[in-house]
Amino acid sequence: MTKIKDVCGYLNNIAPPALQESYDNATLITGNGSDEVTSILITLDTTEAVVEEAITLGANLIVSHHPIVFKGLTSLTGKNYVERTVIKAIQNNIAIYACHTNLDNVQHGVNKKICDLLELKNTKILVPKKNTLKRLTTYTPKAETSKVLEALHNAGAGMIGNYKNCSFITEGEGRFKPNEHTQPHIGTQNQLETVDENCIDVLVPSHLEGNIINALQMTHPYEEVAYYLTSVENKNQEIGSGMIGTLSSPMKIDEFWNHLKGKFNLKTFRHTPIIKPTVSKIAVCGGSGSFLLRNAIAKNADVFITADFKYHEFFDAENKIVISDIGHYESEVFTKDLFFEIISEKFTNIALHLSKTNTNPIVYV
Repeated sequence: MTKIKDVCGYLNNIAPPALQESYDNATLITGNGSDEVTSILITLDTTEAVVEEAITLGANLIVSHHPIVFKGLTSLTGKNYVERTVIKAIQNNIAIYACHTNLDNVQHGVNKKICDLLELKNTKILVPKKNTLKRLTTYTPKAETSKVLEALHNAGAGMIGNYKNCSFITEGEGRFKPNEHTQPHIGTQNQLETVDENCIDVLVPSHLEGNIINALQMTHPYEEVAYYLTSVENKNQEIGSGMIGTLSSPMKIDEFWNHLKGKFNLKTFRHTPIIKPTVSKIAVCGGSGSFLLRNAIAKNADVFITADFKYHEFFDAENKIVISDIGHYESEVFTKDLFFEIISEKFTNIALHLSKTNTNPIVYV
């Protein structure tokens, strides 16, 4: 029996809520996590129409990219679409789970999906995040080092870019005197003990800190485990905003526009003046990405594909890059397919439905 909290927990492992932006609300918004899942409706936005669609399908869990509630509600009277949507979900015992900027910020999230649709190669996070890594230092008897390291790596420590199981080990001598209240793994009470030890250093993603420390304490042979956690300024290449990659071969700009329209089902989009006849390096950001323009320029991107640019922000391209604003909905609607891929890989016994409700609030004429 699969429970709602099982699905939410799995998605939290893929895109940890700790990685969401401060303004976000990526969480289980309505519903009881202990309820059994009947089926899941996957959507970009949760609206009244989407909840009605879930009712028709018999789905009691909606997985949405955008949270229906960003800020705390002070009342539930149905005075706006947010309150009406939440009321309808609660009345029909439908859980709503949102996975938003945390899914934007992981390496294989929303922006990677955009890159895959555009068939970009050599993709990398456009702006890796700082202050998301820590350095863990601990000490083990030499004979126990491999076992402790394996546990740390299995918990997520020691990842550096495309390299895993990374560590640095130095040899040394550990000294300690167990008192009368101890049951030492090595040594005797009230006697100074000297042990040949290894000092282990590994990088720890901040959002996995708890799991990694737990793995250390469960595996380490000592009664009292000595360890230190230190914040580091290194940028985490696995986490951050936007993404950049290259086309397999340069395209003429008109050819690329047709490629973009075809992959994203676009009838029209806005862009700044063309500055070169061919393009190769493409930067992307699902949703509102104008804050990344300078970074895209600094990485020598030919085109920056995103949404929600304001009129005066288009001038900031300054003939150094072509901004392509394809629309917020259009840039993220394929997140539904991403959710489907992620969930179906783990839960093969649950019916998944891609919402057929067009939640785009913008109409083109």
